[in-house]
Amino acid sequence: MSRSDLVVRFAGEGGQGLLSTATGLATAFTQVGYHSQTFATFPSQIVGGPTWMQARISTKEILSRGDTIDVLVAFNEHAYNNHRDEVSDSGIIIYDSEQFEPADKSKSLGMEFGKLAKSTGNTRAANMVVMGALANVAGVPLDLLENFIKKRWASPRYGPEIVESNIQALMLGYKEGDKNGLTLGELDKPIPPKHDQILINGNDAIAIGAFYSGLKFYVGYPISPATTILTWMQSNLIGDDRFVYQSSSEIESIASIIGASYAGKKSMTATAGPGFSLMAEGIGLAWMAEIPIVVTNVQRGGPSTGLPTKTEQSDLLSAINPSHGDVSLPVIAPGTVEECFSATVAAFNWAEKYQGPVVLLTEHSLAERQQNIKRPDIDQIEIHDRSKYTGGNGYLRYENETLSPMPIPGSAGSYVANGSEHDPMGDTTHLPERHIQMTNRRFSKLSLLENETYEKTNEKSSICLMPWGGSKGPTLEVYNSLIQEGIDLAWYYTMYINPLPKKMIEELKNKKLVLVPELNYQGQFSSFLRSHQINAHSITQYTGLPFKVTDLRKQITEILKDKGI
Repeated sequence: MSRSDLVVRFAGEGGQGLLSTATGLATAFTQVGYHSQTFATFPSQIVGGPTWMQARISTKEILSRGDTIDVLVAFNEHAYNNHRDEVSDSGIIIYDSEQFEPADKSKSLGMEFGKLAKSTGNTRAANMVVMGALANVAGVPLDLLENFIKKRWASPRYGPEIVESNIQALMLGYKEGDKNGLTLGELDKPIPPKHDQILINGNDAIAIGAFYSGLKFYVGYPISPATTILTWMQSNLIGDDRFVYQSSSEIESIASIIGASYAGKKSMTATAGPGFSLMAEGIGLAWMAEIPIVVTNVQRGGPSTGLPTKTEQSDLLSAINPSHGDVSLPVIAPGTVEECFSATVAAFNWAEKYQGPVVLLTEHSLAERQQNIKRPDIDQIEIHDRSKYTGGNGYLRYENETLSPMPIPGSAGSYVANGSEHDPMGDTTHLPERHIQMTNRRFSKLSLLENETYEKTNEKSSICLMPWGGSKGPTLEVYNSLIQEGIDLAWYYTMYINPLPKKMIEELKNKKLVLVPELNYQGQFSSFLRSHQINAHSITQYTGLPFKVTDLRKQITEILKDKGI
């Protein structure tokens, strides 16, 4: 018996190394050509609390985290009790027998994680013991994990004894796997892609995309789940003409990047829902004064403090209209880790192209998810830099209802970057005709961002699925299975939310029904589509977790059945 797909969940207490174990497993498999995807969820306290992370390994492209568990590794009794029901009928549970003994030991393998690790002389090798047992029951070649250990601890600062003790722990765990003969069968051999691939999470992909887009100035305040973008910048956005700073508040962050961009530097900040709310007035200033900035909002459950370490797609409407007054911000929402990179590049290009704030709207499930992606070809990135004014004083920056070059203070003519309504020079005015003129100017610039980048399949069907953001993967998995069964269904998707591709809007207007899976209560993307005269219907979930494919499929098929399909 063999399998092409494997889902392993590590569950226990924060600080037990669960995240590094799942990451290590995904890394090891990615290195030899498998597809890998991780998913983690943890409490919001700094230390401890129930935590779990899983890794899905496959010979094929992975679109979702996986609905059921093939192997559950339970580090304590609480983890065992809370996750055992999600183990598949053919699945296996590995548990720490030093911590507890379950009443039902069927399909279970008990091991003394800590004691076995201690016998190697490396008390921190318990996770390698677990990996060894996992290799036995899941049919994973030992040399795959041995090579991972050698690469992981190859640095001279570790010393050969670390490598040796970890390999010893791996072997001990593998022998423990022989205790009761449990097996899932062998995992099919990988089909390595023809391109170079890397394992990366969404936040790192955003940070790298920003770096290669020409980012020069980053200011941010720590807030889950956006903090790791700040920490990446602190380690990597260094050198001449680059600046990173941890601010004292989100208000300071937004004000700082507006000032830096006014001075000619590509600028960015990242936050989550609560911080984005605090930035609203500053974002309005950037819109009014026409200053290019990129604001990344990594969505979490809300409102208020809400669910700081859970995922949701409930900030869409506030991303489009974050400020008081007439504002409609450009919004780009990536749906995969790979799109996190390309969406960031697009966000910077948009900001410079129309000279204003752009919201990069991502979410917790993408931020923390690690996934193998094609290594970005940096040489192929198209970068749009701002148009700069090089003349003298007397320049009317806001003269017409068209885009105008930006003066850089100290090197060109002066103007007023004003948050109050202003005349063509930028001086404050309350004249009705000027407010009409400038409002028209600000909104007309959005036409500069119109594009026709979207996905569509079987577009002649009258009913279609159209997810957004991180719900793309699970929805696509459902769509593929329904198409294989002969269901007549279309697929549409774009990460360019505002403005939407015009041609796509016209095609969707002709659909009998557009089904929109999204992680919020209100059906926010559906309502946005309906504002474009599209007959959109939401399939909502607000559990703090991504869609399960089986649950989503059930809801979609019930709707199709009601429609006579």
